[in-house]
Amino acid sequence: MFYHKKELQFEAKPEKPNPLIAKYLQELIGGQYGEMSVAMQYLFQGWSCRGEEKYKDMLMDVATEEIGHVEMLATMVARLLDDAPVEDQEAAMAKDPTIAAVIAGMNPQQAIVAGLGPRPADSMGNPWSGGYIVASGNLLADFRANLNAESQGRLQVARIYEMIDDRGVKDLLSVLLARDSYHQNLWACAVKELEEAEGSILVPSTFPRDKEKLDIAYDFYNLSEGEDSKEGSWAKGKALDGEGEYNYVSKPEPEAEAPKLKPAPQAMHGTPPMK
Repeated sequence: MFYHKKELQFEAKPEKPNPLIAKYLQELIGGQYGEMSVAMQYLFQGWSCRGEEKYKDMLMDVATEEIGHVEMLATMVARLLDDAPVEDQEAAMAKDPTIAAVIAGMNPQQAIVAGLGPRPADSMGNPWSGGYIVASGNLLADFRANLNAESQGRLQVARIYEMIDDRGVKDLLSVLLARDSYHQNLWACAVKELEEAEGSILVPSTFPRDKEKLDIAYDFYNLSEGEDSKEGSWAKGKALDGEGEYNYVSKPEPEAEAPKLKPAPQAMHGTPPMK
């Protein structure tokens, strides 16, 4: 069950309308790392939890917060689109190239499809996709994906913050930056907790290691010119999982012959044999 309160969690009022900024904010709504993505990602992860009540409750709390972030951004976009476009702007656009650039930068779907409102789409108008979300049923794998999502999301918010001057929009972005900071901390804590509880950094931790080809499980293959990668911590010393030693392989050699496939059956109508 979900409840909706009409009041916004934080204010979402721009200093003045600006269709170009509205277009930028669409990325934070419906982009791959936007608020719609993390909201649905956390919801589906929470709905999939089987017995991990602490984590399920946390996921549902954060997911519901993210729905509120979508609402704040959607409200901001609608307010940025106030009075735009209107007929008397054509004359202003003809006089002032700056105004023309702003109006020309508007996402036309915000006017044509949404009637001066936000869309479940990114800044280029591409519709939001459920393919963006990760919900595997393995919490360690999912929480790592969540940490990445919050990292990418905060990066995009920071970039937009630097691109605009509107104080009202910046105030909302400062809220999102702060919450994304906390959420990165949250997922890093949850990842660390699960790694310690499972006694492994590997996913899945339950798959028996003796079924792996362990003689290559800690090798770094140098497959490019030069050996700068040799200096990394991933190429020497004890492995982070505590079960092996990293090994740098300077020139890995193939272990199998070049593949030769049989001709496809006639019914496949592939390329006929060369004469």
